[in-house]
Amino acid sequence: MHQVTAKHWILLAGLAMVWGASFMFMSVALRGVGPLVMAASRISLGALALLIVLALMGRRLPSWRGENGPTIWAFALAMALFSNAIPFFLLGWGQQVVASGFAGVCMAVVPLLILPLAHVFVPGERMSLRRLTGFVMGTLGVIVLIGPAAFASTGADLELLAKLACVAAAACYSVGSICTRLCPEVDRIALSAAVLSLASIVLVPVALAVEGWPESIDHTTLLALLYLGVLPTGVAQVVLVIVNREAGPVFFSLVNYQVPLWSVFFGSVFLLEPLPPSLLLGLALILSGVALSQLGRLRKLFSGR
Repeated sequence: MHQVTAKHWILLAGLAMVWGASFMFMSVALRGVGPLVMAASRISLGALALLIVLALMGRRLPSWRGENGPTIWAFALAMALFSNAIPFFLLGWGQQVVASGFAGVCMAVVPLLILPLAHVFVPGERMSLRRLTGFVMGTLGVIVLIGPAAFASTGADLELLAKLACVAAAACYSVGSICTRLCPEVDRIALSAAVLSLASIVLVPVALAVEGWPESIDHTTLLALLYLGVLPTGVAQVVLVIVNREAGPVFFSLVNYQVPLWSVFFGSVFLLEPLPPSLLLGLALILSGVALSQLGRLRKLFSGR
């Protein structure tokens, strides 16, 4: 089992908070650009931010001729596709058709998909009945939190295909998480910069071909895109790599249960959205599921051993 410390819990909570807040900024950005342009913009800005950080630190992207160079770049491409470009495209298209909460439910399924994959491919990540039960409880907590509206039919054309696209996006995130853990050892920031650079190379042409570049972008949209690019994409990619590689993909997948909680919280505080009546029940199920799935690690953390 991977060693999980207080640092990893703090990073996981911070990542969930940043990703939870991103839904507000996505709503703002979508007033000025389409979903694919928004995704391509945030990935490109995130890549640019990390490349600048690399240059300031005197570091470089992973060397193709260095130790495990081709293997590292192969995993970076897999991470770019499965953790960024493909799911961003699938969610961007699917969320235009499906009920708004359906994608959130799909993301809550990611830990359940990661669990068997990690059991097979990642040494030390064993699937147990207790861990599986905890993850099921967490997923049910998110479903209760979002409510039955997530499964309501919109009556739109291609709705079934759009729902399948959201499910496929969840599967992509699961595969991407395993690839992140299996990548050979390399500088975390360099790997993150390489992943976002490759993802932008893939997604930008698709976004421009499908939606085209908007004729003008107002300041509010630009600020929202800058936030999305720097924090929930650039910085978050580095944190994702650190937590995933050091604490394991199963532990990292717990972020999918926390993001909806932060999204609801920020929506209530800043957008004055009403709190769902199922909040307390959903919260209780999520926290209980997390505690049950990580019981051994929590005991070690609080015992100081």
